[in-house]
Amino acid sequence: MPTPSPTGPLVTRDSLAADLSGLGVRPGEILLVHSSLSSLGWVCGGAETVVRSLCDALGPHGTLVVPAQSGHLSDPAVWSSPAVPEEWWEAIRAGLPAYDPRITPTRGVGVVPETVRTWPGALRSAHPQTSFAALGPRAAEILDGHAPDCRLGEASPLARLERLGARVLLLGADYDACTAFHLAEYRVPAPRVAVGRPGPDGWEVVTEVSISSDRFDELGHDFERDRPVVRGAVGAAGARLFPLADAVAYATRWLPVHRPRDEEF
Repeated sequence: MPTPSPTGPLVTRDSLAADLSGLGVRPGEILLVHSSLSSLGWVCGGAETVVRSLCDALGPHGTLVVPAQSGHLSDPAVWSSPAVPEEWWEAIRAGLPAYDPRITPTRGVGVVPETVRTWPGALRSAHPQTSFAALGPRAAEILDGHAPDCRLGEASPLARLERLGARVLLLGADYDACTAFHLAEYRVPAPRVAVGRPGPDGWEVVTEVSISSDRFDELGHDFERDRPVVRGAVGAAGARLFPLADAVAYATRWLPVHRPRDEEF
């Protein structure tokens, strides 16, 4: 069978950086990026090129932040993609390695965040399931102090990004990937749940705010209708750029009305 021809357009480091600047990414700013590599077209150099182009657009004084989540460090009883037999659960709980920010791979966030995580000089926050990774002069300021019992709330990098005036770039990603909305979940009445994971001293269970991306697509649609969101194209991908603080404030008002506390997630 012949090898299928690549689908375009051809995207390069220079063209991506130009598109990012044309969209409005500013040198020196702090940018939280959610990305889909495959949406960009045929990227010459793949994820490495995307990271380099983001750093080009941000310049030496800008800081790039990405989600570096490792949701596989969780209770096998709640796994669904795929589920595992119940008779395996205890062995998995005993055998899962504890989180190590230098080694633990990302899971479910795409190849661009994994590339940032392993980039020379990158830093990573301390939460074993919902960490962030960052490159740039303000990386430590953003990532330090991520509490182990606060996935995406006030003691997470999201709250620090809000205070520092960061913006969010959805690069071929939809609003269901927008972690900023989760910070709002900590600011409205929300149930708390037990969260299991491997710890340095064995299996541990912490109590956390229940978080869910359910209806985030609707939330994003309404946010974009009511608040200024820059829209454009980067390569072949649709892109959206907006202040993180705007997204959190809007979601804090929207969630109690459209997804009240007693709604089953």
